[in-house]
Amino acid sequence: MEQSPQIGARITDKSAPPDDGAVREWIGSAAFKHWVGLQNWIEKFYPGVFMPEWLYGGQKRGWSLRYKKTKAFCTFLPEYRRFSAVVVLGRAEREKFEERRYVWRSQLVSFYDEAKTYPDGKFLTVAISSADDRHDVTELLMMKRPPPSRG
Repeated sequence: MEQSPQIGARITDKSAPPDDGAVREWIGSAAFKHWVGLQNWIEKFYPGVFMPEWLYGGQKRGWSLRYKKTKAFCTFLPEYRRFSAVVVLGRAEREKFEERRYVWRSQLVSFYDEAKTYPDGKFLTVAISSADDRHDVTELLMMKRPPPSRG
């Protein structure tokens, strides 16, 4: 009898990056709606800026989808029955976050406070299970890199 993966487990089959169908099956249809919603938001507000790239982080970290131009913008983590996004906040972004600390939702501030700070920034991981969670991530991303003006 095969055991089901634990909630939050990563896709670790390194033979090929997962396609949309594999991601949907792994994270579930509700989480996949947020996955697609955030992808569409990035494409709408940052048209042609980022080329998403699948990265394989080994048996422990599995596959992730990174949005990057010169610096990392965000990374999507397809986890079993869950979707999380990672936003790395450098020194300037952490200062901006702190300036707005009392404007953010308390759950996001808790994630921020609990995130470890490394020399290259604070890696903020946000599990996205609601429109509010997704909105928090889009606000973080706009704070990190304002969308190009559309003239």
